[in-house]
Amino acid sequence: MNKKRIAYIVGTIVLIIIIAYSYFNSNSDKDISLTAKVVKGTFLNEVFISGEAQSTSSKKINGPSNARRFNIYQIKIQDLVAEGTIVKKGDYIGKLDASEVNGKINEAQLNLEKAQSRFTQQQLDTTLTLKQERNSIKDLLFNIEEDSLELERSIYEPPATIRSLENKIEKTARDLKEKKADYSIKKRQANAKMIEVGTEVSKISKRIEELLQLQKEFTIYSDDDGMVTYVKEWNGTKKKVGSTISPWEPAIASLPDLTKMESKTYSNEVDIRKIKKDLPVKVGFDAFPDIELDGIVTDVANVGETKAGSDIKLFQVLIKLNETNNNIRPGMTTSNKILIDKKDDVLMIPLEAIFAKDSISYAYVKSGLSIDKKQVELGPSNNEVVIIYKGLKENDVVYLNKPEDSDDKSITLLK
Repeated sequence: MNKKRIAYIVGTIVLIIIIAYSYFNSNSDKDISLTAKVVKGTFLNEVFISGEAQSTSSKKINGPSNARRFNIYQIKIQDLVAEGTIVKKGDYIGKLDASEVNGKINEAQLNLEKAQSRFTQQQLDTTLTLKQERNSIKDLLFNIEEDSLELERSIYEPPATIRSLENKIEKTARDLKEKKADYSIKKRQANAKMIEVGTEVSKISKRIEELLQLQKEFTIYSDDDGMVTYVKEWNGTKKKVGSTISPWEPAIASLPDLTKMESKTYSNEVDIRKIKKDLPVKVGFDAFPDIELDGIVTDVANVGETKAGSDIKLFQVLIKLNETNNNIRPGMTTSNKILIDKKDDVLMIPLEAIFAKDSISYAYVKSGLSIDKKQVELGPSNNEVVIIYKGLKENDVVYLNKPEDSDDKSITLLK
């Protein structure tokens, strides 16, 4: 037999062995059964939801409070310290765009100059008018005096001449009386006009003072010690340089009280039925895996919200932190374990070990070399295990998948 013939036979034998091994090995894999033991221990039913840390008490850092009085409604943020900056009372926080208030100051200053010019002109006009009136009164007094002297010298003049002088004096006296009355009226008119233009000057001056004070408020300083946190817009984005504030939303940042923190989170429609107020919570932080703080559910929303881009209803849940940690900051992502139920010294098996038929729950239990099909009474469950009230005992071995040729077995019912 030549070498080629021998090599061919050997190769064929090896191939047959490989095929046979693969075939029997694949069949044996099908017969492998996964099992688990019935254990006794503490059952925990927890809901896991992520959230965001926030302070329950914070002081707002607002822009100018009276900008609306001057018809200023939209103010752009021009500068802002970095979020997370630790500040002391009186420290610089940011600056707002003062171009609009500067324009109003310039306009008011021009109006003041015009008003002051009118005031000066009114002063001159008043002075000239009243001077003319006073001179007219003096002239009439002089005429009366002259006519009176002439009357004294005309005692020997004909009666007609004397009567003419008396009439002249009487007429001048009437003119004097009227002129004095006119002077009094014109003086009051002049005073009223002076008050009017003077009031306008004072009003514009006061407006300029208020605008200058408002201008100062466009540079923002901290009212207290704390850590600067940006506030959110109506759409959830945080304010930044270029954002605007208004009289209705004047805050540009806040100083949260880091000793009073909570986790704001949202639960789905299934889990929200389990979550109740005052349930204990373990709060973890993605940024600090080693930190876990105790918390408690303080509020559960009754009405769901629809988030943008989704039709799923979510319900807000607020969790108060019972402890504090210097590393925790608002805006950090939290992982919350809400303890729904806890039972000690109970029997448990994996959920995969429970089967059902005609409303009867049962498990496949190893009994020596055979397998029994036993009815079980179930208790509460979580995402992994279920409590067994009846039907099994500690350390029983149950199957996690359906054993071969077990369909015909009858279920041993509970007594």
